Amino acid sequence: MDLLSNTVALSRMQFALTAIFHMLWPVLTTGMAIYLVIVEGMWLKTRNPNYYHHARFWAKLYILNFGVGVASGLPMEFQFGTNWAPLSEAVGDFFGSILGFEGAMAFMLEAGFLGIMMFGWGRVHPVIHYLATIMVAFGANLSTFWILVANSWLQTPEGGELVNGKFIVTDYLQAIANPFMVKSVLHMFFATLETSLFVIGGISAWYILKNHHQTFFSQSLKIVLVVAIAVTPLQIYIGHLSAEQVAHYQPTKLAAMEAKWETSPAGKPADWSLLALPDEAGQRNRWEVVIPNGLGYILEFRKNLSLPVRGLKEWAPGDRPPMVALIYYSFRVMSAIGFFLAGLMLWSAWRWLLGGLAAERIAQQRWLLRAWVFAAPLGYIAVEAGWIVRCVGRQPWTLYGQIRTVDAASRIPASNVLTSLTLFALVYSVLLVSALYFGSRIIQQGPNLHLPCPGLDNQPAIATQPAAFVPDQRPLEAQQ
Repeated sequence: MDLLSNTVALSRMQFALTAIFHMLWPVLTTGMAIYLVIVEGMWLKTRNPNYYHHARFWAKLYILNFGVGVASGLPMEFQFGTNWAPLSEAVGDFFGSILGFEGAMAFMLEAGFLGIMMFGWGRVHPVIHYLATIMVAFGANLSTFWILVANSWLQTPEGGELVNGKFIVTDYLQAIANPFMVKSVLHMFFATLETSLFVIGGISAWYILKNHHQTFFSQSLKIVLVVAIAVTPLQIYIGHLSAEQVAHYQPTKLAAMEAKWETSPAGKPADWSLLALPDEAGQRNRWEVVIPNGLGYILEFRKNLSLPVRGLKEWAPGDRPPMVALIYYSFRVMSAIGFFLAGLMLWSAWRWLLGGLAAERIAQQRWLLRAWVFAAPLGYIAVEAGWIVRCVGRQPWTLYGQIRTVDAASRIPASNVLTSLTLFALVYSVLLVSALYFGSRIIQQGPNLHLPCPGLDNQPAIATQPAAFVPDQRPLEAQQ
């Protein structure tokens, strides 16, 4: 069927556009909020003004991402009522309430404390301000939790059954704690944190290469590195656990992720396709580079090789995920980036142990710094690739195994969807250009190291007696 006359295909394209664009912004805000909690806490602990200036500088990028994330995220949710009304009718009792929790419980929490975090410097006590920063970070990550609960439930629907076209929830907690939920939430949490760390590290490396504020940004790079030492290997391990989960609950997705057409019987380790060119029409790979027995050992390195690894030919063409090549290479891009970032972390830690990251020597590590600049956008690419695997690989189902995507779409004229898709593309292009423009201005201006710290006495830590505080009476413009 002609794409321009296919309502379902156009609705999927529109949702893909809005989701991919929206994902760019909360990925940074959820992770950067944790970084802001770290640097502001270190300022309160040490009274070192550098940490205060870090909190002020990086918060500017935070608020920019937050604003674009809000503007791009709301239209995405409205599509469930416009383009996906049959799905909303069928699963709204649970799915709709979870999205409601995300808006009322998480987004409002983040937005409610954001004003104090951004404009409360010198107006509220520093400890109160720190509590506001913590609540912003908690709200941002709580939002991630509810979104992943909702999406995980679409992947592994539990807690009820589909009766006459409507999902009846019998166990709400079981639906929330569906089989995909825990690992999905952890995988996304570490993905946002890892992405944010390498964005902050990449920007810091850029400044050092340009000989701007080297001491200041060598400090932020080392803070990032300390956290990355823990985050990057954990993310790889959780990613592996997520792949095992896919193998158990969504074997068709696994077969597409590995472009595996033939079934490997139990007791025989499946080969692992390192690179291939999938041919869906011919149900084969035109060429491939294979590691013998590799997939079997990757999937079951902790178990006996007791289960077959099913190939795509086990299912009828209408029950397989489409665009196998897209799923296959998206998974490899995501995995390759994860290992590259882990390798960069190890390289950086090694140079740090040798003293190469000292403020007076860090500018000499030019190849290392260039690698950090190169790595800055890679987390975004990995996250987007991971969501492509997750959602395209779920097809042809919207509610896995129960509601097909073709039945979940609204019956509206394709021309209407094409019009809204075009408008979304134009508006989001303007938002992207604007965000890049203002983001580049923030980076070009750099940190204001002359901002006076809010009034605190010289007590050494938060845990001691309360610090004397005098509100800043200057106009707001002067405080910025």
